[in-house]
Amino acid sequence: MYFAALLARTEDGWEASDTELDDVETLTDLADLAREAAVDDDTVVAFIEQEDAWFGVVRVDGEDDPRVFLSNAAIAARSSYGAMLTDELLGRDEDDATDDLDSLDLDGTEDGEPESDNNVDDDPLEAVNGSDGPPHGPLGDAALLADLGVSEKELLALDGDALSTIADSLGCTEVLEAVR
Repeated sequence: MYFAALLARTEDGWEASDTELDDVETLTDLADLAREAAVDDDTVVAFIEQEDAWFGVVRVDGEDDPRVFLSNAAIAARSSYGAMLTDELLGRDEDDATDDLDSLDLDGTEDGEPESDNNVDDDPLEAVNGSDGPPHGPLGDAALLADLGVSEKELLALDGDALSTIADSLGCTEVLEAVR
């Protein structure tokens, strides 16, 4: 079960709206949805949470690229919205044809030549995790809320009902609880 909300900063504080993610398939879709909720191109923060297993924060400032933070990428990657954000953070393209038969190297060779054993793996995640999966733990821009009152250190330390803690720091607890 997901909870998602958009918090748009205004001159008078924050406005929140419960957000349906049914039509959101990419980070661009989510950023567009956030921009629609924005007041005068001001900051919009999207919260996504799945049953206290993981949370994500996406910040959109006007036409700037969205900034994303996930509390636990490995757990988030197991869900559709978390996977969308994780793939974006890891630079994976959903149009990659990894499941396309034409892209498979079924005989273990490329262009008929055997792979050499001294190839260096270019994937830093595989070197760290031993696989090409997302890291266990936080991923993304942990400083995305620093100017709004939630430091990088505080964001990285959050667990449990993290969204309420963030909302307390932003001064919008009542607004967030109204859409929960």
